[in-house]
This record gives sequence, structure tokens and C-alpha cells, in this order.
Amino acid sequence: MNSGRIDVHAHLGPWFFGPDEGTAEDNLRSMDAHGIDLQLVSGVEAVTYDASSGNRAVAAAIEDHPRLRGMFVIDPRELDTARAQMDELLPGGLFVGAKIHTDYGRTAAGSGAMAAALELCAERGLPVLVHSWGTELLALADTVAAVPEVKVIAGHMGGPDWRLAPEAASRTDRLWLEPGYSQPEADRIRWVLDRVGPERMLFGTDSTLIDPALSVGAFRAAVLSPAEERLIMRENAQALFDLGTE
Repeated sequence: MNSGRIDVHAHLGPWFFGPDEGTAEDNLRSMDAHGIDLQLVSGVEAVTYDASSGNRAVAAAIEDHPRLRGMFVIDPRELDTARAQMDELLPGGLFVGAKIHTDYGRTAAGSGAMAAALELCAERGLPVLVHSWGTELLALADTVAAVPEVKVIAGHMGGPDWRLAPEAASRTDRLWLEPGYSQPEADRIRWVLDRVGPERMLFGTDSTLIDPALSVGAFRAAVLSPAEERLIMRENAQALFDLGTE
């Protein structure tokens, strides 16, 4: 794992509205087609339906696939359950981070419940990918700033409100940006990069919901320098998730 991409925002399992890819082998085939060495996956079941059963399903599915690492899904409304399941699953080493979805988890980015969930992630030393959409990107930044030591990736970088990304990044140095988006505008990534720098951005695809080709193409259109390419596509993720260089 010395040259390919690390995808920090992906999923495992079939979606209830399509596409129907659902196995680890499906993920690996897509990764091979797009030069992705390592993919961090949260369970579709865990995100959309039941965090506990979905996390267990991901652990079982990736156990024999070292190119897939788990993102432990937390429902902020059920932190006691999440804490107990962390004791069960984290020692196995299959999960390297956490995932929180504000919409499916019915928890606003600026809420006390979100702060409590991020505190749990900080206690366990888990970087956490949080779904961010619209102006909640700024609320997320403020929550991150208020929770000591937590490290957070803003999934989708605010979506349609991506121009807020530089302001969000200025509010805390513990917020990274992942710009995967199904409706990208021209020059979006380059515009943000020129204002926040490549150290604060990560490559993510939202696979298997979205084909990785969309994110690969968006970054290609940004005309990354060799140094930007190394940081965004690989080295930032290695450092943030302590993945090493092998």
C-alpha cells in the first residue's frame, strides 16, 4: 500500500433504493477499477436502519479482507448501546474510525447530542466522519471546536454549500474536508484547496452509493500538484487514521 488511493468515505451492503452492490467483493472490484488500495467502510444497514446489527455485519464481512477497514457507526440517540458495542468490536482491530449521519440519526450537527457522540469518539481515539450538508457544516465546525481532542471529517464538505468550507476550517484545526458530492460544480475542489490547503482535505467517494469515478474525475479536474496528490489521496488519511505506510 505505497502508491494507491485511500478512500475515507465508503459503504458496505446493499441500499434500499439501489444500487444493489452489497458484498465485500463488489467493493474490491470497484476499488481495483479506480486505483483504490484501501477503503474505509460503514455499513449501509448501520447507517440507515440499525447501528448495532449493521456494525456486526461489517465486522464479519471485512474480517478476511485487509483492504477494507471499518467505520463504526454511532447513533447519537443510543450512546450507551454504542459504548457497549465498542467494547465488543473495537479490540478486534477491524474498525479504524467512526461514522455519524446527522439525517438518519436525527441529530443536528450543532446539538448537545452530537457533542456527546464526538466526546465518545475522542475517548476511544477514533477519528469520525460526520455527514455535513448545507450550513450545518459551520455548526459542525463549532461543535468540533468545543470538544477537546476529537478529530472530525466533514463528509460532503457541506454539499451545495461547499463555499462555506474555508470558514468551517478556520474555526478549528481538527476538522478535515471530504468533498464527495453527486452534483459537483466546476472548480469546486480547486477553489476550496486554494483557500484551506491540501493538508485539510481527504479523498472520499461515497461508494457504493456513488461510483468512485465521479470523485476521481473531480479531483483530476482540480489539477493537483504531485504534493497535493500525495497528501489528499493517501498521506493525510494515513496520518489521521494511523494506517502506517506499508
